[in-house]
Amino acid sequence: MRFFSDNAAPVHPKVMAAMQAADTIDTAYDGDALSRGLDARFSALFGRAVTVLWIPSGTAANALALAALCPPYGGVICHRDSHIQNDECGAPEFYTHGAKLMLGEGPGAKLTVDEVTRVADAIANDVHRVQPHALSITNATEYGCVYSPAEVAALGALAKARGWRFHMDGARFANAIVSLGCTPAELTQNVDVLSFGFVKNGGLSAEALVLFDPDLVDVTARRRKRAGHLLSKGRYLAAQIHAMLDDDLWLKTARAANGHAQTLAKAAEGRLINPVQANELFLYMSPDEAASLRAQGFDFYDWAAGEIRLVTHWASPQHEVEALARAIAAL
Repeated sequence: MRFFSDNAAPVHPKVMAAMQAADTIDTAYDGDALSRGLDARFSALFGRAVTVLWIPSGTAANALALAALCPPYGGVICHRDSHIQNDECGAPEFYTHGAKLMLGEGPGAKLTVDEVTRVADAIANDVHRVQPHALSITNATEYGCVYSPAEVAALGALAKARGWRFHMDGARFANAIVSLGCTPAELTQNVDVLSFGFVKNGGLSAEALVLFDPDLVDVTARRRKRAGHLLSKGRYLAAQIHAMLDDDLWLKTARAANGHAQTLAKAAEGRLINPVQANELFLYMSPDEAASLRAQGFDFYDWAAGEIRLVTHWASPQHEVEALARAIAAL
């Protein structure tokens, strides 16, 4: 009974069917009808004109976005526990050709306007110090917490006032939307580029890089090609994304994952390290207690000392979720 990562979740059958339907001869790279249709789908979703590039992985999406937003001599302010800092093997630094990640703090892996200001104001504005050029946040965060539309808008306003670009890592963007009950447009105010995740939410190998600024389109498309991520049969990636958008499947799968997390949260009251606002739970748990759960067949990650992480997904079997909830409550 596996609760260690939504990356390991199965692919939604509708996504598989869409890929099978796309298995015909068409134009290569991103010239096919499915790829060319993404701009219109996402423009309707966000209520404004956007350009969308499919990308095979979240790491590549984040790194390509930051490369378009920050020069090699610049810096990107992000949280100390962000994915771009801890889990991408230096990809942002590699793709930007050397930009520096500037680390902030905050509960639940969230940055605030005050914290970003503190980080930026501590940097002397002279030739000896790397200057911030971009701000990056993750929604939902690596600790399963969400930024509200007002928080995103405030951080974006700060970035704009300082002359920076603003990136959102949305590997679990769907989970944040479902948790908040808001629209995609409301949650991306002042955002320049969104890495819109689908792999964790029922997709196979496709993320959407949503470009809100038309000036970023050409440079990002060229960087995607140069990085080796312009796949010759890109229609299969586009097909996955279209399938997830059809009939709001992306929201239905996220709603299922979040619902499973809430079932576990109720059983783990008193052990929660952060509020459960998406599909990740972080619990205080002794090594003996964790061993007891594993002995019952539950699989999950140890986190910090005395802490574990549980992750639910769209296809988490209800009976396994309920079994884990009972096991946690019984500790």
